[in-house]
Amino acid sequence: KDIQQSLADVSKDWRQSINTIESLKDVKDAVVQHSQLAAAVENLKNIFSVPEIVRETQDLIEQGALLQAHRKLMDLECSRDGLMYEQYRMDSGNTRDMTLIHGYFGSTQGLSDELAKQLWMVLQRSLVTVRRDPTLLVSVVRIIEREEKIDRRILDRKKQTGFVPPGRPKNWKEKMFTILERTVTTRIEGTQADTRESDKMWLVRHLEIIRKYVLDDLIVAKNLMVQCFPPHYEIFKNLLNMYHQALSTRMQDLASEDLEANEIVSLLTWVLNTYTSTEMMRNVELAPEVDVGTLEPLLSPHVVSELLDTYMSTLTSNIIAWLRKALETDKKDWVKETEPEADQDGYYQTTLPAIVFQMFEQNLQVAAQISEDLKTKVLVLCLQQMNSFLSRYKDEAQLYKEEHLRNRQHPHCYVQYMIAIINNCQTFKESIVSLKRKYLKNEVEEGVSPSQPSMDGILDAIAKEGCSGLLEEVFLDLEQHLNELMTKKWLLGSNAVDIICVTVEDYFNDFAKIKKPYKKRMTAEAHRRVVVEYLRAVMQKRISFRSPEERKEGAEKMVREAEQLRFLFRKLASGFGEDVDGYCDTIVAVAEVIKLTDPSLLYLEVSTLVSKYPDIRDDHIGALLAVRGDASRDMKQTIMETLEQGPAQASPSYVPLFKDIVVPSLNVAKLLK
Repeated sequence: KDIQQSLADVSKDWRQSINTIESLKDVKDAVVQHSQLAAAVENLKNIFSVPEIVRETQDLIEQGALLQAHRKLMDLECSRDGLMYEQYRMDSGNTRDMTLIHGYFGSTQGLSDELAKQLWMVLQRSLVTVRRDPTLLVSVVRIIEREEKIDRRILDRKKQTGFVPPGRPKNWKEKMFTILERTVTTRIEGTQADTRESDKMWLVRHLEIIRKYVLDDLIVAKNLMVQCFPPHYEIFKNLLNMYHQALSTRMQDLASEDLEANEIVSLLTWVLNTYTSTEMMRNVELAPEVDVGTLEPLLSPHVVSELLDTYMSTLTSNIIAWLRKALETDKKDWVKETEPEADQDGYYQTTLPAIVFQMFEQNLQVAAQISEDLKTKVLVLCLQQMNSFLSRYKDEAQLYKEEHLRNRQHPHCYVQYMIAIINNCQTFKESIVSLKRKYLKNEVEEGVSPSQPSMDGILDAIAKEGCSGLLEEVFLDLEQHLNELMTKKWLLGSNAVDIICVTVEDYFNDFAKIKKPYKKRMTAEAHRRVVVEYLRAVMQKRISFRSPEERKEGAEKMVREAEQLRFLFRKLASGFGEDVDGYCDTIVAVAEVIKLTDPSLLYLEVSTLVSKYPDIRDDHIGALLAVRGDASRDMKQTIMETLEQGPAQASPSYVPLFKDIVVPSLNVAKLLK
């Protein structure tokens, strides 16, 4: 009351002084009247001690009694602003008196700034304060709200009078949100504890810390902070926007760095999936206040597209390098002194298919975390690179075979590792089908499938070449014994076919480690080649029988040996469910021509042979007749003329046996002599 009365008296004296000054024409008298105003202000000091209140306010601020400190600050500002308003109303141009009043209350602005500093410190730690001392946060908000009301009142008066006290409007509410926004940004940026140099998983750790901090902060804001702020502050909504914007800025910064492929995946997975998942913004504790559907993307589509392009480019280079390294590692195994490992079914294998498809699986699983579209692109990339890789694999397998043929003593386990290479082809096929079934949607399968026939073709070619190489091993060992067939030594009792059968069976004991599809084809090819080599021995005219007895003896020996071979290959083909007798029947059919005792029936017998085996040529028949040794010139001529009328039509299932048999240094003209 004393203060108010003093203010009233001062205002009254001030007005009287101003009126007197205006009525005086003599400047000297005006100075005298002005001294009266100074005296009035001096009288006010005795009642209203500004320095004392300033000290008290300062003490309260230091003690953390922010509400009491603010009350005293408001009293000081109210007194100052009241005096300045009266002065402005009576004489707005009198800056001297305004300066006098402002100087007298000069410490007031410093107190306001000091109090504001304390408020901002509390707000910077608001997420901690609201849990430990929510009352302090409420006090801060109340002070800000008071200041907002004073700002509004002063701005309303300004519209009427044009007067605005110094330091107004304070806009502490706006500054509060600025402080909170800066705090959020600092909190997000401060979560990076590691660098790539110190920890390869730096980005994963950084993003996980951000996820945890943001989720915890928003849960605290939703459950506790909203209780400390007036509803119209919409504190949770504002904080949510601040965190979202800070995260968007941080993600943009990370995206602009020179990220590695795995880091791009980590970033995009977090941005596109983790952020909107139940692990974060869709967490039940944030519902229903957080609607994921209303959140803008953390990264623009353009930035995401650039990152994906970079990722695909880097991944392509990585896959090429990984595949090359995997093949080089596998090649080192091929020359080992120890046999390759076998799978659970006992088939030889190397680790190459497992390594390759494990790498593909890992990259596809990673891509699937980002999007279905990226997963499909990565699958297409893997299949494309697989195609190129298999071509290199084929070349390396061929070189491996050629190197061995130059020195058959090396590598020590050539047969076993070639079997493993063959088996790998089947594993690759199965793995490709499995990969596509697992990661490819039906609607896009047409866009990827064309690569499959190409890969199957390459794999079949690798396996075929491998099987051919292994059979080459067999026939190199059989060469000496095959050369004995249809010779004088053979007729006199050679056991060449016995050795051939034992050798083939011994090799096929090793070939039992070949997977069934390839072993089946290999057995059939071995059977065909043995028969072809037998027939070749006939056509090379190594022997010419001199009598019916010799022809009979030789033919019967051929039939017995055909049965030997038939028994062997039936045994080897057991379980394949195929008729394997056809090849050996050819030897029997040729033996029947040789065994025939009535030369006049040769024409019919040969005609039957030609109709049965349409790839047989006239030089073959000439050689066969030469081996018989008794066909007349006219008979030979008749038979040859009949053959010239054209070969018989082959059945679709017929496998040619004679077409690759060359009759050396023997022509029809010589045979007819």
